[in-house]
Amino acid sequence: QVKLVESGGGSVQAGGSLRLSCVASGYTSSGGVCMGWFRQVPGKEREVVAAVNNDGTTNYADSVKGRFTIAKDNVKNTLYLQMNSLNPEDTAVYYCAADLVLGFYGGTCLRGDIEYNYWGQGTQVTVSS
Repeated sequence: QVKLVESGGGSVQAGGSLRLSCVASGYTSSGGVCMGWFRQVPGKEREVVAAVNNDGTTNYADSVKGRFTIAKDNVKNTLYLQMNSLNPEDTAVYYCAADLVLGFYGGTCLRGDIEYNYWGQGTQVTVSS
């Protein structure tokens, strides 16, 4: 059973930084694995923020390029999202997600939430102005 557990959310002032972590378990790494970070604000659809292929290729939503960095530690089975230069528009619940076969289709893992099968519980990030 795939399990994803996020941590690291919190409150920060605009311009600050936070690092989210997601410990993954219950699956074997393979070329098909995609992992990503998503976020959702009340009343809006969940949107992809960043994603990483099993080979380490990363992709980002335009809104976070240059500010956020996604990284994966295969030894610790942990996914990270380093968020810098945060602004109030980044306020959301952030989710870690994984899919075990999405990467086999080729191309980017930066896909919609409907294509990911495994989700963490979410962690709140609040940025004040």
